[in-house]
Amino acid sequence: MTKKSSSKNPSTRHVVPNPKGWANKKGGADKATSVHSTKKEAEKAARTQSKKEGSELVIHGKDGQIQRKDSHGHDPHNIKG
Repeated sequence: MTKKSSSKNPSTRHVVPNPKGWANKKGGADKATSVHSTKKEAEKAARTQSKKEGSELVIHGKDGQIQRKDSHGHDPHNIKG
């Protein structure tokens, strides 16, 4: 189950719907870093910046719900489940 994110964590980078398309936005920021006509373009830009920052990438759907997250390989490998 996914839940809405407040996008307040500055150690995250979000791809969110925007009236002009899709926004690449740092967590907690009021303004988008960049706006793109397609979600794919916004994800590419956000992924590049997220990797540089060492932040988690959070991808949202058209409804604002979180679809997936990517920490770029920084996930612990020894989690028992």
